[in-house]
Amino acid sequence: MTPVLELADVTFRRNGKQIIDGISLTVNEGEHWALLGPNGAGKSTLLGFCAAVTFPTSGTVRILGEQMGRVDLAKLRHHIGHVNPRHQLQYSLTVRDVVMTGITATIDTPMRWTASSQESARADAMIAAVGLAHKADDVWPTLSQGERGRTLIARALIAEPRLLLLDEPSTGLDVAAREQLLETIDSLDQTHPEVASILVTHHLEELPITTTHALLISEGRTVASGPARETISTETVSEAFAHPVVVGFDEGRWTARAKAGRIV
Repeated sequence: MTPVLELADVTFRRNGKQIIDGISLTVNEGEHWALLGPNGAGKSTLLGFCAAVTFPTSGTVRILGEQMGRVDLAKLRHHIGHVNPRHQLQYSLTVRDVVMTGITATIDTPMRWTASSQESARADAMIAAVGLAHKADDVWPTLSQGERGRTLIARALIAEPRLLLLDEPSTGLDVAAREQLLETIDSLDQTHPEVASILVTHHLEELPITTTHALLISEGRTVASGPARETISTETVSEAFAHPVVVGFDEGRWTARAKAGRIV
C-alpha cells in the first residue's frame, strides 16, 4: 500500500479555540474515505490540511510523500483534485472551459493561455465520462446544481490527480441529481482505480457504494476510523452526532434514522 496522505496527530487552534485535537489519518492509493461528522466538527479544517491549503498548529501533514512546510505547495496542489459545490466563477464559462481550468489550477481561464489539441481532447473525454457531452458548450449559469457537480468532478480529474477531495458534493441536489452524481463518483473506481479520495458529508445516504473507509469526528476529535462497514455503525454515528440513531446498510448504501419511540 502506498500512502497518498498522512496526518499525524494534527491539531489546529483559532482565536484560542481548539478546532482539531490530535487527529491522525493515513489514506492509501485507491482507497475511498468518507469524512463524517456534524456541523462544526472540524471537517472543513481537516480537508484544508488534505488540500495543502491550511497548516496545522502542530502535528505533521504528508501528501504524496512530501511534508507540508518543506515543499512547494503550488506544485503539490496540481496533484490534488478538489470538488467544491460552492465553486465561484467570475465569468460565464462553458462546461468545457470550466473543465480546462483544472489544467491551469485557476478559477477562470488565464489570459493568453490556449489549450493544446491533446488537452482539448482530454477535456472532451472527461466531460463524456461524467455524462455531459451534450452540455459541453452550455454556460455555467444555465447548469443545474447536479450538472455543476459533475462538471467539477471532470475539472478535478483532468489534471490527473492522485488525491481527490469531494467537499459535500451533494449539497443542494434533489434525489435524482444526487443519485446521478453518486453514480459518477462510483464509476471512478473503474476509470481511475489508482486515485484515492476523501468525501466530506454529514448525511450517510450521500455515501457512494465504493466507499472503503471512514473517519468519524466530533468536536475536533476522532470518534472512529477504519474500514467503512466496521466504522459506520449505530454506536459510532450516535456518538459522533450526539443523538441516538439507527444506522442501516443495504446494497452498498447506508441510512440513518431516529430510534423508534423518540420524538425528534
